[in-house]
Amino acid sequence: MSKKIHINNDDNYATPPQFYNELNKRFCFDFDPCPYNEGEVVLDGLKIDWGGVNFVNPPYSLKLKEAFIKKGIEESKKGKVCVFLIPVSTSTKLFHEYIKPNATEIEFVRGRIKFGKLDEKGNFYLPLNKKGKTQSGTKDSMIVVFGKLKNNEQ
Repeated sequence: MSKKIHINNDDNYATPPQFYNELNKRFCFDFDPCPYNEGEVVLDGLKIDWGGVNFVNPPYSLKLKEAFIKKGIEESKKGKVCVFLIPVSTSTKLFHEYIKPNATEIEFVRGRIKFGKLDEKGNFYLPLNKKGKTQSGTKDSMIVVFGKLKNNEQ
């Protein structure tokens, strides 16, 4: 029997603020098409136009991750920059047919990112596993950029 390896088997995990802030210093994000949420989805980033410089940490379930990557490629062809934080999966069709030919930059993250949750006040925290300890993500991560920043933005 196969099992999902995501913590708690859901797609709702927040990027650690320190990791996001370091990326934001480089790219100056103005939009997040798939912000963290628990409960009702109030923004469907697949159905709207994105901002000029987008931070995208999509849900990691295959269909949603693939849909957001394809949407990011479309948005980059409109002159937008889309910076994805996604799991490393270099042997896949998605990587070889979509990511690699369209990415302007691919950077592998050293170590595993500890994705977390947000409490009702919006504070980041790391959930505990069954042994009462925090755990790292179950996959390595990479930063994939579609589109180029204008010279004065970098």
